[in-house]
Amino acid sequence: MTDPTVETFDVIILGAGINGAGLFRDLCLQGLKCLVVDKADFGSGTSAAPSRLIHGGIKYLETGELGLVAQSTLERNLLLRNAPHCVEALPTFIPSFSLMKGAFAALRTLFGSTTAPRSRGAVLIKIGLALYDLYGARHRVMPKHQFFFRRKALAEMPEITPRIVAGGIYYDAKISRPERLVWELVRDGLDASPASSAMNDTTLLGQADGVLRFKDPRGGERNVRAGIAVNGAGPWIDAVNATLGISGKLIGGTKGSHILLRHPALVKSLKGRMIYFEADDGRICLVYDFLGLALVGSTDIKADNPETVRCEEDEVDYFLASLSSLLPKLDFSRDQIVYAYSGIRPLPASDASNPGLISRDHSAPVAEPGEGRPFPVISLVGGKWTTFRGFAEEVADTILARIGRSRKTSTQMLPIGGGRGFPVDDTARRSWISERAANSGLSAQRIEALLARYGTTADAVLTHIAQVGDAPLPHVDGYGRAEIDWIVRNEMVGHLADIVLRRTTLAIEGKVTAAGLNEIADVAAAALGWDEARRATEIAATAEHLTAFNRVNL
Repeated sequence: MTDPTVETFDVIILGAGINGAGLFRDLCLQGLKCLVVDKADFGSGTSAAPSRLIHGGIKYLETGELGLVAQSTLERNLLLRNAPHCVEALPTFIPSFSLMKGAFAALRTLFGSTTAPRSRGAVLIKIGLALYDLYGARHRVMPKHQFFFRRKALAEMPEITPRIVAGGIYYDAKISRPERLVWELVRDGLDASPASSAMNDTTLLGQADGVLRFKDPRGGERNVRAGIAVNGAGPWIDAVNATLGISGKLIGGTKGSHILLRHPALVKSLKGRMIYFEADDGRICLVYDFLGLALVGSTDIKADNPETVRCEEDEVDYFLASLSSLLPKLDFSRDQIVYAYSGIRPLPASDASNPGLISRDHSAPVAEPGEGRPFPVISLVGGKWTTFRGFAEEVADTILARIGRSRKTSTQMLPIGGGRGFPVDDTARRSWISERAANSGLSAQRIEALLARYGTTADAVLTHIAQVGDAPLPHVDGYGRAEIDWIVRNEMVGHLADIVLRRTTLAIEGKVTAAGLNEIADVAAAALGWDEARRATEIAATAEHLTAFNRVNL
């Protein structure tokens, strides 16, 4: 007899990072009843620690992963179309400091060598950019590359070191609010399949005879039965599999750290471009304008503990030294750092001596049903932000085939969240803003800020503001009380940190102050019924996290 207290789902997804959220949305759109669960907040792990790029992976050309480049450039172009509210084109300058270096080493790599070239000369870069244009031809939405020799390159980027011999400009993309996009994928899934469910701050306790036991945020238990389970826990995949009774090592992650500098002269010199450059040790680094700050990254260090990972002092030294070598006319110091973050890439287990050579491709190995576990477990290994939709599509098709269902909807050209109906050109944007400014009484500048943050979901925020008023929060730059209240009431917020780190960009923009935390906590407490003790606990925990892991001084 079926236990009425145990709810059954077609698919249970463990982990709500970008891969888990993307798969949840895809399966819900096919009419499946799904549950997605995360032990913390949606998109709070590795998915909150990328270089914030949506890119085709030009560096994968030199490691011979041509299929990954082809998929990545396609998915980049699709995201520019489907998520225009938070993904935008990013012209990228790539300098070269020699003419021929690396060309022969690159050829060896393409034919199976395990050592990537440590220097990338102008000839190699020119060939790479031409190939990159070729692979990006499907659904092309951006211009082809340009290439310059020294004089023209220095005219384009005058602050760069005169050691340069050539440079090229090509186009990739950046994502301004990756954490929000994870939430929007979850929201899209729930809207498409009302019988489905999503839970954050929920711990997997174990499973027995097909029933998975979870501890919910209030300390109770929820028991559910899975037709198929998907392990999308990223760096925690092996730990989650162990909880399900599955042994083995699938993950061999590497740590990537980033810093954000308040450096107006640097941001101005970039001219809206990213510099994608080779540091003195041959590693690829990057710097670009992210919401008015300079985002610098990233490292690639073998690591395996996602709970304690943070940007260390030697990594900061590395970034500042690399910038000083690249841009000798500018000054760099720790005092300019307003935020730092680090995460572990959930790469496949590998014995490669150079972490940069570990494949960024994805796979989905299956643990078939075993004793005491009547359902299969599919693990989402590897992948990257850019390719999440394609990865989700592949796994969804595998699941549909296993249960004898057909795909109803393609996600290839389907807008995400606030990307639906987004006004993409200047004329449409001005019209959208002016119409709502006239109807709401808010300034055009305020409407424009809301559109940038939420896409067309801003309409719902505006409605809420119209109902309760737009009272300011004096110590929260650019946000009003009603806007924060709407986030708390509509976006499954469980903690104060969810607001400042993920539903908004307040923390990463360096806009969090002690007084501001108190004001946001007041709004959250009123909406969620926190007592004074809970409110104080939330403030203390958020402040501790920002100080310990993000180099924020409150």
